[in-house]
Amino acid sequence: MARRELQEINAGSMADIAFLLLIFWLVTTTIESDEGIKRQLPPPVPPDIDVPQAKEQNVFNVKVNFLDALLVEGLPLEIGQLKDKAKNFLIATGDGIIAHEIDGMSIGKHRDVEMITGANGKTNAAYPEREWVKKSDVKMKVAEYEKIVKLAKEDDKKAFQKVLDKWNEKLRTIELLGGDYKELPASALISMQNDNHTTYNTYLQVQNELQSAVNELRDELSLAKFGMTYRDLEDIYGRNKQDKKTLEKITAVRSVYPQRISEAEPRDASANYY
Repeated sequence: MARRELQEINAGSMADIAFLLLIFWLVTTTIESDEGIKRQLPPPVPPDIDVPQAKEQNVFNVKVNFLDALLVEGLPLEIGQLKDKAKNFLIATGDGIIAHEIDGMSIGKHRDVEMITGANGKTNAAYPEREWVKKSDVKMKVAEYEKIVKLAKEDDKKAFQKVLDKWNEKLRTIELLGGDYKELPASALISMQNDNHTTYNTYLQVQNELQSAVNELRDELSLAKFGMTYRDLEDIYGRNKQDKKTLEKITAVRSVYPQRISEAEPRDASANYY
């Protein structure tokens, strides 16, 4: 009896099927990834620019030790209280422009700044005095730099034009806010420092509270002046980058409440700073 030969299986298309299955898996599968905190690093400071030195009352110090304990302005504080403290610092002496009505209630009106009482029991200077940005002064600066730009040499014209653009930006902010406004000194900032052994969860909570302080104040001002939150303004501009009017509103809000959260180099638990 003749031996029967087995038929070979045609596997020529198996590679194509496997490739299609791989594509299907890549398209339909959600791959989880850790998300960090969105931060845009500032550009390097040119060597010919003088960096303003921060005064003690212009810095809001936040420290987290290796036990995840919070120290704010030299005193222990619960994380749940951090946001309000940071808002008081950013509001500083107040300017009366963030009042608005919600359900018949006036929100954010005439907030008073708190005095800083250090761990030594002495009361230091109040939070940084906001500086007036007055329309009359800004118009004088605009006129001054318009003349400078016209008379400047070609090599210098670009640099002077940038300064003029900044003053024009301030003038537009005054128009959008309906009058003179106050801004924080250039050296005013929130300084955060954690320990190398601070847990990541606590680190994120502190960052979130500080960011929330900035966001809430921006929303309040934006609601009062433009009838929508700051986040709504950003969403509108995100959908249409050519919308210069919305960009001007965003710039105006940022002028009053800038995001200045500085993160100092972490300390080691052996360092006796808390």
